[in-house]
Amino acid sequence: MVNKYFELLWEKEVKELNGKVKFYVYKKNRAEILSIENDDENKVFGITFRTPPKDSTGVPHILEHSVLCGSKKYPVKEPFVELLKGSVQTFLNALTFPDKTCYPVASQNEKDFYNLIDVYLDAVFFPILSKETFAQEGWHLELKDENTPLGIKGVVYNEMKGAYSSSEHLIHEYSQQVLFPDTVYRFDSGGHPEKIPELSYEDFLNFHKTYYHPSNSKIFFYGNDDPKNRLEILHRYLKEFEFLKIDSSIKPQPYLKGPFEKTFFSPSEEKDPKSMITLNWLLSDTYDPDRNFDFELLDTLLIGMKASPLRQRLIESGLGEDLLGVGLENEIYQMYFSTGLKGVKEENLKKVETLILNTLEDLSQKGFDKSLIEAGLNLIEFSLRENNTGSLPQGLVIMFRSLCSWLYDKDPLIFLEFEEPLKRLKDRALKDKELFKRLIKTYLIENLHRFTVILKPDPKIKEEIEKREKEIIEKIMKKMTKEERRRHIEFLSKLKSWQQRPDPPELLSKIPHLTKNDLPKEEKKIPIKIEKEDNGEILFHDIFTNNIVYLDIGFDIRHIDQHLIPYLPLLSRCFLEMGTEKEDYISLNKRINAKTGGIHTMTFLSLTEESEDPVFWFFFRSKAMSDKVEDLLEILKDIFTLVKLDNKEKFKQILLEEKAKMEQSVILKGHHFAASRVRSRLNPCDWIQEQMGGINYLLFLRYLIKQVENNWDNVLSFLEILKKQIISKQDWIINITCSEKDLNSFDPFTSLLGSLPTSPRKKKKEIFMQSEEGPEAIIIPSQINFVSKGFRVYNNRLSFKGSHLVVTRYLKTTWLWTKVRMEGGAYGASCSLDRFAKLMVFTSYRDPNISKTIENFDKTSDFLYSFDINEEELDRAIVGTIGDMDRYMLPDAKGLVSMFRYLIGESDEKRQKIREEVFDTREKDFREMGEEIRENIKRAEVVVLGSETHIERAKKEGIAFKHVWNLFKES
Repeated sequence: MVNKYFELLWEKEVKELNGKVKFYVYKKNRAEILSIENDDENKVFGITFRTPPKDSTGVPHILEHSVLCGSKKYPVKEPFVELLKGSVQTFLNALTFPDKTCYPVASQNEKDFYNLIDVYLDAVFFPILSKETFAQEGWHLELKDENTPLGIKGVVYNEMKGAYSSSEHLIHEYSQQVLFPDTVYRFDSGGHPEKIPELSYEDFLNFHKTYYHPSNSKIFFYGNDDPKNRLEILHRYLKEFEFLKIDSSIKPQPYLKGPFEKTFFSPSEEKDPKSMITLNWLLSDTYDPDRNFDFELLDTLLIGMKASPLRQRLIESGLGEDLLGVGLENEIYQMYFSTGLKGVKEENLKKVETLILNTLEDLSQKGFDKSLIEAGLNLIEFSLRENNTGSLPQGLVIMFRSLCSWLYDKDPLIFLEFEEPLKRLKDRALKDKELFKRLIKTYLIENLHRFTVILKPDPKIKEEIEKREKEIIEKIMKKMTKEERRRHIEFLSKLKSWQQRPDPPELLSKIPHLTKNDLPKEEKKIPIKIEKEDNGEILFHDIFTNNIVYLDIGFDIRHIDQHLIPYLPLLSRCFLEMGTEKEDYISLNKRINAKTGGIHTMTFLSLTEESEDPVFWFFFRSKAMSDKVEDLLEILKDIFTLVKLDNKEKFKQILLEEKAKMEQSVILKGHHFAASRVRSRLNPCDWIQEQMGGINYLLFLRYLIKQVENNWDNVLSFLEILKKQIISKQDWIINITCSEKDLNSFDPFTSLLGSLPTSPRKKKKEIFMQSEEGPEAIIIPSQINFVSKGFRVYNNRLSFKGSHLVVTRYLKTTWLWTKVRMEGGAYGASCSLDRFAKLMVFTSYRDPNISKTIENFDKTSDFLYSFDINEEELDRAIVGTIGDMDRYMLPDAKGLVSMFRYLIGESDEKRQKIREEVFDTREKDFREMGEEIRENIKRAEVVVLGSETHIERAKKEGIAFKHVWNLFKES
């Protein structure tokens, strides 16, 4: 019995987890295991190491990448990618935090689950960690010849150059670092681009040797698999290690007597650059559940709701464009609170600080309104009970919660058993009228461990960064003798050969994977009932939701005026942030937060197989406990019929917030914007999307800010017209996801629908696309690039079939991964196939190249013609594609996806046909897709977002951009 090697310290039934929890240590080396047994089919495993950095060279981050690049049992270049190819995983990744590194996996398939665990355990305990891996994932100096450096390359190096191009990332990083000047949190565990080249291969190896040991590990299991198997697989690895005393403890930051202020600088391309400011307070230890809950609620009351007074005063002050700061950070050893504003003029920086401090002083005297406290409590309780983790497995989020205490050698259940702390919180919050006054006074007003962090834009910083990079390269060159340079060139040649050389089939075959015979041949069905009414339809999905009702109400908007499309995202915010004729937006948001689990809006936009005429809907998504649905419907009725849009200052603030968010998103997620712009030139559906969320939308926001000042009446009339075109008794759909008994607990929608205005039914309108054509380069303040190339497919001889999804996925994990990421040094590369829009789009993410990446996109067809795929490799590709199709969904997502499928006419029968085509994929499908790409890529559109220096270099290398412009200097 393997149990004899484990010591069961305790076991407990935990109702919040709907299961039994057992806590073991492995006797030989004291590895700790938290094993949660319940009925969740989406099983989760994770192994976490405390990895306190000693500098900002990024060694925890580089190691996180590198251990997944080959191990003792699986000595291939990229076991991680091989798992991606042949697994039905629902999560497969690794994550670096300020003080820990986590390696989690998840799958609904038990065989697959244990395959993933086996590869990950071998990876973390027995990685190869070759010099080639270090150079590829970390950093290396590129040399043309012995005397000509080309620059520094490396996946993590380029990832962090991208991160350090974002002002928002910078101020969050700096805010944490200054608060903890004496602890590990003063370093960037991800790596500072200027410090990464200081990391030696020897220090890299030593970091693994020091911290990646069972005695320093926290091992987590969750789900419905056999708990005996968990111990069996762990024993096979843990038995190899004796106990090792490892000092990885996280020391507390002593409280300092301030307050302090520090100013940093960031690169800027803006014509009218503005600053950012945060105020940051060190609070108390994270693992005290009552204090943690107190601060969670205080954070919600201060800035977590639209009606929160500190948030409200900051937003309405006109001193900045959007809220800034992480709020409450409670996932490291000591909690801290951070808030401020972005888009602040230099002369207003001190005013922001004064406003925050004065507001806190005021709240410490007056406290919070009882209705706001009740709303905040409801939000926290609803979130805990629902445990809606979106696309992430629930077990993964539970693991992260457990680590908030467990990592610091406290009880891992402190934040999982929430019922008692929540009960105590409610009691304190509602009965102790002085609670929040004391918290604000003690931890925010009288707390002298406070740092004001200012980030000022400086156009000279860009040149200084480039200058320092050259100096770093020169310093490295000077340290190398002529013989060392010669050997380095030999190593670079070896590195390139290693990257290009395929792994031997006999080694690849060692990596465990499912076969297509392990997978269900039948498509999963989501229950749906359809009830057609005179002017709309009601869809119902009978799914257990733990007494929560998920309600989506949508309106067909294909008829709206084309020039009003960019107003849609703004109007969607107005519905929830402007108030109604009955109550102002503060009262409305209090009511929403007190009675529901939230209301938000979204648009759904898609083509169909039958038509290029977009399906276009506007939705109000909402949720509430079954006994509160009547309250929810009353709130929606007020929003639909009584919303007020005539608050000019509030609308202007919404505009400024949207603009600020978009400008930061462009730098952090440039690949989305580049791909959106490419797609917008190729079909009307994506053209619309570009007007609501792409570069064009950002340009519209800048234009509209001026219009609000100069012609508010005109802007208001457009909003009113658009509202009338959306909210109507005609062409609606109601989508309900809950159990049958919960459906019967509230009255029908007669009152709500009866209150809607009647408007003449309008015909859908043809979209007239207005966009540039030809290669485009958009300069942004970034040290790195985002490259996209897209084109139409299925124009002539070929039609879509499921096997093409296999080909597309295979390209991501082979050709693009090898050429753009491994060899090119980009953080990521991808391609997508949209069968409805008949588009294929290639993208790269945080990419040091432009012309080389475009060249690799262009050579995709050559790869599909020339490579040989054996049956095992083909099987893996099929398995991975089925995994994508069978992704795990929580109840609300099932209801939403089922409705979307209904709206675009995607029946279960059609999906089953595609599934069968995926299973029937053959080598010839790769060849025919290669021919399709070769034929159509000649008419592709190219968009690049990136560094001006890199764009100029690409032009010299032969990329004939038709349009080159600076997004932050031109409107």
